[in-house]
Amino acid sequence: MTITTLSGHELDLGSAKRAANDGPVIITDRGKPSHVLLSFGEYKRLTGTTRTLGDMLAAPSADDIELPLPARVERARLVDL
Repeated sequence: MTITTLSGHELDLGSAKRAANDGPVIITDRGKPSHVLLSFGEYKRLTGTTRTLGDMLAAPSADDIELPLPARVERARLVDL
């Protein structure tokens, strides 16, 4: 992954978008980092908005996931019909 740093003055959107495909683009304001440009795929990966529990369990590395489940405490009760 390549990290690119650009000042706000030298920012060219086309080249910044291309650079974001290889890694984050840090945009500086007065020499200090102020914003980060990411590809949408990387944003989705970081936020986890597209992954469901089913997606995670279906992943090839799901064999290594330990899923401790608490003991069930519910008990069935008789129903008077």
